[in-house]
Amino acid sequence: MHTVGEVARMAGITVRALHHYDEIGLVTPSGRSASGYRLYSQADLRRLQEVLYFRELGMELGAIKEVLDAAAGDRVAVLRAQREGLARKRELIDRMLRALDEALAAEEEGSLVDAKDMLEVFDGFDPSEYEHEVRERWGSTDAYRESARRTARYTKEDWARIKAEGEAASEALIAAFDAGAPADSEPAREAVRLWWEQIDRNFYTMTPEIALGLAEMFVADPRFARTYETMRPGLAGYFREAIVAAVHSGHL
Repeated sequence: MHTVGEVARMAGITVRALHHYDEIGLVTPSGRSASGYRLYSQADLRRLQEVLYFRELGMELGAIKEVLDAAAGDRVAVLRAQREGLARKRELIDRMLRALDEALAAEEEGSLVDAKDMLEVFDGFDPSEYEHEVRERWGSTDAYRESARRTARYTKEDWARIKAEGEAASEALIAAFDAGAPADSEPAREAVRLWWEQIDRNFYTMTPEIALGLAEMFVADPRFARTYETMRPGLAGYFREAIVAAVHSGHL
């Protein structure tokens, strides 16, 4: 039997995450020490391994629990589900690699990204759909002018990199949220830092005032809120609180 600390070190996750998995019934330790501490059996470790594998595939914790509970110890069913998930992820990675190869070729030729390329990189999302509204709301600001100046020179490779950086920030935010980390915790602050740096590096100079304005927009504007709520119910409000806490802490 293994303690929570031992399992956390072996699995490379936090003790808080293990406690959260226990609370939601995802990975419940089979034993308790004489002092009442959680103890994990080999079967518990096997289930944790399956959970972490599905997490690597991008599955939500609730969906993972449904798959594992439905399998009810059927190792073959679990492995098949993992294989299907991995095949889907491979297809996505193959698509991204093809897009990056084309971007590299375009970069070597010195060509800039066009609208069709941007749509491909962002899976069909068209930023120009909101161009008029963006100009109306922020066209006179220094941040808008700086962003327009920078992005005008971006290649397809640049947009692919920016997308990957944005996804990394979102994944960090989701990990903090799923682990039950408070909005003013270090994991949440790290997610805000990644988000802040991605904007500052690629679009315009980030300031506390801009960050707080965006934080409010993430919950006030249904379109922005929907983006985060689709990832996790409650994530938009959590992100707002995390941004506010990070700005007020002065650690950004």
